[in-house]
Amino acid sequence: MKRAVFPGSFDPVTIGHYDIIMRGLTLFDEIILAIGINADKKYMFSLEERRQFLEKTFEKQPKIKVDTYQGLTVDYCKTQKANFILRGLRNPADFEFEKAIAHTNRKLEKIETVFLLTSSGKSYISSSIVRDVIRNNGDYTSLVPNAVRAKKDRKV
Repeated sequence: MKRAVFPGSFDPVTIGHYDIIMRGLTLFDEIILAIGINADKKYMFSLEERRQFLEKTFEKQPKIKVDTYQGLTVDYCKTQKANFILRGLRNPADFEFEKAIAHTNRKLEKIETVFLLTSSGKSYISSSIVRDVIRNNGDYTSLVPNAVRAKKDRKV
């Protein structure tokens, strides 16, 4: 079985994430959306909200599982018997950053990182931009899946 882990904070999940995940389904038998827990990071949405966003967004996709983890992604992959890490690339800066992580992960464990380029028209979208739009009461609904749109009345 070809199992991939798509790690991230998903704070919140965006249509860019959605695009990469749906395209990844054509490559893998299963994709685990792994929400990393970092106690030092301040999130806009709680862990439970982020998990619910992902579960609702992908509820009709039996090949997708949502989970949480702490520590190194490669260690989590080992516990899940995943041989691949799936990552999206929006721009050259993403590539340089992700390349360094992929090389490190490969050095630590025998694991391959598969990069997919974001689809045209989605490369500008990031969770940090979405959070900024939300904080400033902008219309973020075209940047996120329906599960996150339902939270638009959220007071931040």
